[in-house]
Parts: sequence; structure tokens; C-alpha cells
Amino acid sequence: MTKQGNQRPNLRNPIHLLAFGFGSGTAPVAPGTFGTLAAVPLYLFMAPLPLPLYLGITLAAFLLGIYLCGRTSRDLGIHDHSGIVWDEFVGFWVTMTAVPLGWEEVLAGFVLFRLFDILKPWPIGWLDRRMEGGLGIMLDDLLAGVYAWVILYVSGMVML
Repeated sequence: MTKQGNQRPNLRNPIHLLAFGFGSGTAPVAPGTFGTLAAVPLYLFMAPLPLPLYLGITLAAFLLGIYLCGRTSRDLGIHDHSGIVWDEFVGFWVTMTAVPLGWEEVLAGFVLFRLFDILKPWPIGWLDRRMEGGLGIMLDDLLAGVYAWVILYVSGMVML
């Protein structure tokens, strides 16, 4: 499979619809950023939940994402198509774990997650280049979320 191509998802297919972040991944520019933006309203719904439930939903979304992203990638014949943004949803939710609900915190989490997802510091970039399939697609964003969360934690924004 190639890194990028012209294949288009079938958004009537629920697997593609979810993998493409309810269509947010079809943005003509910066689909990862639009995918992360689409994750924010869902985060706002999840934020008031008890931490164990929040973590359970995030874990379930990660595990589901391995299938969704892997299947969509195979269907399109393109490994990690830029429009597959379910991984951005989960990475952002990881970033925002136990972060109080407030616009400053959401903005900080958004910027930090996008920064780590784009720059891919070690080992994120290394894993991104070496891991195939749905797990590979999901794992680099999971780590970007962990890196962003650590910065939020060190800055005192995480309330554990």
C-alpha cells in the first residue's frame, strides 16, 4: 500500500464514516486538524463523566479504531490515508484525560496534541514509519496524546 493516493471513502459505509471522523477527514486541507476539531464536541460530552468511564470510552474507541482504521486503510489501498482521523479523535481524548473543562484547557490540549501529532518526536515518528495496519495508525496518535497530556500535567492543568 502507498502512503497517499486518490482513493475516496464511501461515507455511507459506517466503518469509513467513523474512520473519516464523521466526514471531517474529507477536508481538502489539514484533515488531521479538522478531525481533531470534530473530536472536541464529543470531548465536551465526555469531560463531565467519571474518570473510569471516560478512560473506558477512550480505551474502547482506541480498540475500535484499530479495526476501523485498518479496515478503511485496506479498503482504500492506502496505508494511513490522511483523511483517516479516528486516531486524532482518540489522541485528543487521551490528551484531555482528567483535564478540567474550560476553553483555555481545550485550546491548550488541542494545540499541544496537534503539535506532537505533526512533529512526531521520537518514538512517535519511528513507530509511524515502521508499524502497519490499524494498530500502527492508532499508536502514533495515542503517543502524541500521551506527550501532550504530560505537558498539561506538568503545567498543572490535569486534575487527578
